[in-house]
Amino acid sequence: MKLNELEFKCDYFDFDEIFYQKVKPQALSTPYLISFSKAACDLINLDYDECKKEEFVQFVNGEKLLKGSIPYSMAYSGHQFGYYVPQLGDGRAINFGSINNWHLQTKGAGLTKYSRQGDGRAVLRSSIREFIMSEAMYHLGIPTTRALALIGSKHPVYRPYSEPESAAIVLRISPSWVRIGTFEYFSKKRKDHLIKLLEYVITNSYSHLKNNKNRYEEFYFELVDKTAKLMAQWMAYGFMHGVMNTDNMSVDGLTIDYGPYAFMDNFEMMCICNHTDVEGRYSYNNQPHIAKWNLEVLAYSLKDVCNIDKLLEYLQTFMSTNQKYYLELMNKRLGLDESLSGDSNVDLIIDLLEDLEVSKCDYNCFFWELTKLDSFEDFSSILDIVPIREALEDWFIKYKKVISTQKQDFNEMKKLMKKTNPKFVIKNYMLQEAIEKAQEGNFTLVNDLLNIAQTPFDEHKEFEQYAKPTPIKYANIQLSCSS
Repeated sequence: MKLNELEFKCDYFDFDEIFYQKVKPQALSTPYLISFSKAACDLINLDYDECKKEEFVQFVNGEKLLKGSIPYSMAYSGHQFGYYVPQLGDGRAINFGSINNWHLQTKGAGLTKYSRQGDGRAVLRSSIREFIMSEAMYHLGIPTTRALALIGSKHPVYRPYSEPESAAIVLRISPSWVRIGTFEYFSKKRKDHLIKLLEYVITNSYSHLKNNKNRYEEFYFELVDKTAKLMAQWMAYGFMHGVMNTDNMSVDGLTIDYGPYAFMDNFEMMCICNHTDVEGRYSYNNQPHIAKWNLEVLAYSLKDVCNIDKLLEYLQTFMSTNQKYYLELMNKRLGLDESLSGDSNVDLIIDLLEDLEVSKCDYNCFFWELTKLDSFEDFSSILDIVPIREALEDWFIKYKKVISTQKQDFNEMKKLMKKTNPKFVIKNYMLQEAIEKAQEGNFTLVNDLLNIAQTPFDEHKEFEQYAKPTPIKYANIQLSCSS
């Protein structure tokens, strides 16, 4: 479909104007296309060649409006690091409306009334990070918002304690941009507003519940399950979000708002990827607990229209559901038959995590190397990448015993691991390389990493270095929220 044939639907204006602001995007100066995702184009039936045209850049830049599009920003509140902030909102995000039930939104498109002390802009480095990681997560099978395009500019942006940077815009898409914080904001207004938001979310994202008498409670129950599974996927692949505030938690059960995130390098149970998280609230191991805490906040936001006792009772299933999904994935990562999974498998997984931490082992590289083995008799190729070998040497003895006891077939195990363990996981040091080249005007690595992100199980022989452990000097470096 041609760009000018796209037609937007804007249904958010059914709400009272206290919940949004119609706003005109503020175009960047001298914009240019850096990259686009063909996979994301398919979601809205957009022809790839259209993305290479100047008018597509004008569209992402907010200069060109398409049929039916009325740009707006959304109001919400949220708990940030555990403290309630009554007024937040899309401070630098502008929504264009939806196509095929995908809501298009630009990030870095200028000031809105929710910008507070911000400038409404996004810098090139953070935009590259969100663009690539959105697609990387999806192609690992982890629910996420998507990224369709990235444009750059010569537009200067000023951030504290740094030289001026260039501004960029990410065009991102999602089935919904409604957050737990959106419900917090609506719940402080009138009851009928809250009901209207519930109906909107159910129509857009939980339409199978639309005619159910207890649909509000059932929506909550499904979100609990979705979020429990999402946290299991994050944990199994070593992903850390960094800022799990309630305004960064999707009511679609998606990974949303990529800031100081990281895929873990060396395994550390209490790893913190956000250097402003001084107390470790959003550390790796704390993520399921914080997700449950956020869902409890949502339950209390719904108390005027739902049976709060039923919500809180169902919430108690969160940790067991999370553990179930986590163990399923970890069994697959080890090539173990889930149907045979029992206490021995659970103990094996717990021991592995402890031994990976002691060994200072690169988390995802461990599983990739396991996938490459020609037999389960010789683990030397894995031990060769481990700084401290002894703990894992002992673990491999336990692993072989479980395989033998359960009579696991080597070839079947390999097939399972090859479908579950990617060769490539996008690490922060790789993104930093791409960012540094991009800041010099070279976007080749941005596009190469996008290709790797979208095909993480492929060989990509020319990028073999990215399948190796993260260099020690870059391992588990903490990042800033500044973007």
